[in-house]
Amino acid sequence: MRILVTGGAGFIGSHVAEAALERGHEVLVIDDLSGGKRANVPSAARFVQLDIRDGKKLSEVVGDFRPDVITHQAAQTSVSVSTREPVRDAEINVVGSIQLANAALEHNVQRLVFASTGGAIYGEVAEGTRAKEGDRTSPLSPYACSKLAFENYLSGYYAKERGLKSTVLRYANVYGPRQDPHGEAGVVAIFSQRIKARQPIQINAKSQDGDAGCIRDYVYVADVVRANLAALEGKVERPIMNVAAGSPTTTKQLADHLLQHLGQGSEVKAGPRRAGDLERSVLDPSYFESLIGKPTSLEEGLTKTAEWFKSQA
Repeated sequence: MRILVTGGAGFIGSHVAEAALERGHEVLVIDDLSGGKRANVPSAARFVQLDIRDGKKLSEVVGDFRPDVITHQAAQTSVSVSTREPVRDAEINVVGSIQLANAALEHNVQRLVFASTGGAIYGEVAEGTRAKEGDRTSPLSPYACSKLAFENYLSGYYAKERGLKSTVLRYANVYGPRQDPHGEAGVVAIFSQRIKARQPIQINAKSQDGDAGCIRDYVYVADVVRANLAALEGKVERPIMNVAAGSPTTTKQLADHLLQHLGQGSEVKAGPRRAGDLERSVLDPSYFESLIGKPTSLEEGLTKTAEWFKSQA
């Protein structure tokens, strides 16, 4: 197949592009390089530097490549940035995504796979439960709102009025090799880089300063790649699939794991709750498991991630 990967110079997108090439597919990566790195793009992939909000140029690139399917990873991905800059978040995650859907329709793309968020879209997940795909959504942050908005565009207007086929993948908190620890990045990458450099790390409160931090579901990037390939190849029959490990982990537990792997030289500080942060977010991966297999355990995933960070200069 011909596969277009938006955001393919970023953490998740570059892994998806790499795996698609290994499966024998032809790949075009588009990325504006605002967060991704050109060096992340596999050498066998074609690359175009492009902002998805530029509808005219986007349509030209899609028309030139003629992809069979698109996996849409490009996004403003930070909850905290979205609370500070909700307009920018919506411009990228809603308007940019609409431009992509329009280009897909214009050039007869068979399916659009959308990287959404399970980690933010369900809202607070009650203790002892895991959010299922059919559960009520309750987004708190502008980031979660923008992701849910485009999901609704896909399931409503684009599916029912325009006939565009799509699959929504709701990611838990993704981590793994190649995640950028600089700026607004995932906590695993930030902690790994700081522990490696023997710098302090901060556990932001779940509700009270000094508690064990928010409870999250951490999913290894290789599992996210497997989900994308299954969706691109038409094997995900449901419109939405959680991509998760299904295991609740506090920020303190995560820090303890990484300190074990990377050294004990970092001071652990307590920080306040961040605006837009959910206290508990854990997803049900039952459909993922039935289709793709067991997700990678946190211990195995963190071991591989720590080894990658150790290998970096």
